[in-house]
Amino acid sequence: MYCPEAFAENRPEILRALIQRYPLATLVSMGGNGLEANHIPLYFAPGEGPQPVLQGHVARANPLWREASPDGEEVLVIFQGPQHYISPSWYATKAETGKVVPTWNYAVVHAHGPLQVRDDPDWVRQQMVALTAQQENDFTLPWQVDDAPQDFTERLIGQVVGIEIPISRWMGKWKVSQNQPPCNRDSVVAHLARQKQPDSGVMAEYVLTSLKDDKRDHAG
Repeated sequence: MYCPEAFAENRPEILRALIQRYPLATLVSMGGNGLEANHIPLYFAPGEGPQPVLQGHVARANPLWREASPDGEEVLVIFQGPQHYISPSWYATKAETGKVVPTWNYAVVHAHGPLQVRDDPDWVRQQMVALTAQQENDFTLPWQVDDAPQDFTERLIGQVVGIEIPISRWMGKWKVSQNQPPCNRDSVVAHLARQKQPDSGVMAEYVLTSLKDDKRDHAG
């Protein structure tokens, strides 16, 4: 991924937070028909060691797990965070110079690691319980796997296969107006706050956070 230094995000806690907030991943691998892309929600497991681990499951009919390389060939996992079109009319400097153009703001995490198969019903159930608990955490009445009849869930678990990806390297790209002067970033935040798009409010938070980080770095 092309990533200018101004947009690079390497803090593990920030990368982990995006993965947990946007767990639906695009998993890119080399399969029997060339490059394959699967869209799979992945759980960021709190590992005991320094190496973070992603866990999930796929349909048993999905060739992904059968084509996993026994040599530990790496796959690429992409987590897409908030994204938003940025109009040049939002920049404060438009009135001064007119030298502004449209752009797109976004935040993503790319993670690499070997795809490992976990064809174990107990492992799959544990992974389902963990991911479900994460996603249901903010609900008033969170649903749990045990709420469904056991024979029903056991039959469904038998139809999927677990996968695990120990992350060997990862990086984030936060393109959130860092290349703009503070006055433009302030005006972008103000305009985003008035938009009604799904990611408008979240992107405003990202731009504002990057502006605060810059001010803190310069103050330090």
